[in-house]
Amino acid sequence: MTPRIAITVYAILAFLCGAMGAAAPSHAARLAVEPDNVFASFTAHIRRQIQIDKAGFAQAQTCTEWFYRQQRKKPAPPVLGVSFHPARAVDHGSAQTSDCPSRYPGRLDAAREDFNRTQSALSFSLTFYEFALVGDGNDDGRYSQRELQDILESFGLSFHPGDASATQVAVLTAHFDAVRKTGGLDILMTSMGLLYDKGYRFTAPDRADLNRISG
Repeated sequence: MTPRIAITVYAILAFLCGAMGAAAPSHAARLAVEPDNVFASFTAHIRRQIQIDKAGFAQAQTCTEWFYRQQRKKPAPPVLGVSFHPARAVDHGSAQTSDCPSRYPGRLDAAREDFNRTQSALSFSLTFYEFALVGDGNDDGRYSQRELQDILESFGLSFHPGDASATQVAVLTAHFDAVRKTGGLDILMTSMGLLYDKGYRFTAPDRADLNRISG
């Protein structure tokens, strides 16, 4: 398995399996209060999207399970079961399964379609978070000017050393938002590969940070 594929697979499985260790607070969490810290601001932006994606995925998963159980209660011909195996028990009361019929008028088919969509969205956001972590080559919780240049150029964007931190953050977050809307996972993995070609790696501190945000 190549490093690029392994990273994508890990991003999906880390959430679905609840991979969460007793990791120390991440660099991003400790440094987010510093307004000139591009790394902290950029990763905070991605983390906010991850939380939104996790909530959407959890709702779709819960309703998919609920509709499937409802169908199994009926004396009808066998139906195709959902193609996933939740690793964690879902609190169906707190997830408000009573909202499922109104949320998904198309019932099981609609819920399963949303499950696939939200899973893909979450996978993309987690993988982009990995990219942001990998770009911090020395794991000091900051992007050096060289690291910023490598990150931007991996996206085909121009690097301007004189830009203020706020401008650099705006460029990075705008690119994340734009690529996310187009579902550009291939674009992201190509950029990840370019960083790997330059010697960047997904390190143990990166893995601990991803585990923390995936849990």
